[in-house]
Amino acid sequence: MRTGKRSALAGGQVRAARNDAAHVTANVERFTGFAELYDRHRPRPPSAIVDVLVQLSGRSRPKVADIGSGTGISTLIWAERAAEVIGVEPSADMRAQAERRAAGAGATNVRFLNGLSTRTGLTDRYADIVTCSQALHWMEPRGTFAEIARILREGGVFAAYDCDWPPTLNWEAEQAYKACIESAREINRKRRLAPHLREWSKEGHLERMRKSGRFRYVKEIVFHHVESGDAERLVGLALSQGEIATLLKAGRSEDEIGITALREAARRVLGEASLPWFWSYRVRVGVR
Repeated sequence: MRTGKRSALAGGQVRAARNDAAHVTANVERFTGFAELYDRHRPRPPSAIVDVLVQLSGRSRPKVADIGSGTGISTLIWAERAAEVIGVEPSADMRAQAERRAAGAGATNVRFLNGLSTRTGLTDRYADIVTCSQALHWMEPRGTFAEIARILREGGVFAAYDCDWPPTLNWEAEQAYKACIESAREINRKRRLAPHLREWSKEGHLERMRKSGRFRYVKEIVFHHVESGDAERLVGLALSQGEIATLLKAGRSEDEIGITALREAARRVLGEASLPWFWSYRVRVGVR
C-alpha cells in the first residue's frame, strides 16, 4: 500500500474513533443531571420479565448483568431472584442514585460499575443473563453485541426491553404528552443542541440482534404492566425524557418547550385523580 493511502486510511480511522468518542460522550451527557427525577417517575419493569428470563436461562439463581442500568430501576428487580447482580452505567449521578436505592432496599447482592456497553469491565462468561432496559437504542450495535457475547456463558440469555410511550391512561392526556415531546424534538432539531447524539431505532433491535451472528435464537415477547399515576407524574415523566432535559439544561423555558401546556392540560383532564397506567413492553430476547 502506498504511503499516501496508508496515511489517508490512518487519518480516517482516527476521525472515526473521535466521532465514536463524541457520540458516546453525547449519549451519556443526555442522561446526566436529573437522576432523582428520572428515578421517581419512570416505570418499573414487569416482574414477568424476570420469570421468563430465569426460565430461559435454566438457572434458578442466575448471575445477571444489567447494561445501561441508570438509577437501578431495572437492576433491583433481580435482587430477590439472582445470585449476584451487576449494573453497568457510565453516568456518575445515575450510579449514585442507583447505589442509594440499593442501600435503601438492603440489596447486598447488587452492585454497580462504571462502564459502557462495549466495555463493561466484566469477566468472560460472567453472566447467565444480560439485560438492557430502555437503553439499547443509545448503544453502538456491533461492539455492544460483541461485548454481550463475551460476558454471557454458552446458553445464556440476552434481553433488551422497552416500553411504548406514553402509557395508556386517557386519550387527551396522552395527546398533550405527545405534543410536548414533539415540540421538544423540533426545538432540538432546529437548535442542534446535541449534534453528536446518535440513536438506533428500537424497531430494528431484533433484526440487528439476528444479523449480529452472536445469538443462536432470537424472538420478541410482549408484556403488559399496570402502575398508577396522576397529572404530576405525567409531567414528571416528560421531564425525565432526554429531549426535554437537554433543552432545560440549555436554558430553554418550560413555556417554550411545552411543559407548561402539558401541565395545564394534565390538570384539566385528570384533576387530582390517580388512574391506572397500562404500559406495553416489547422484549427482544437472544440466546447465545
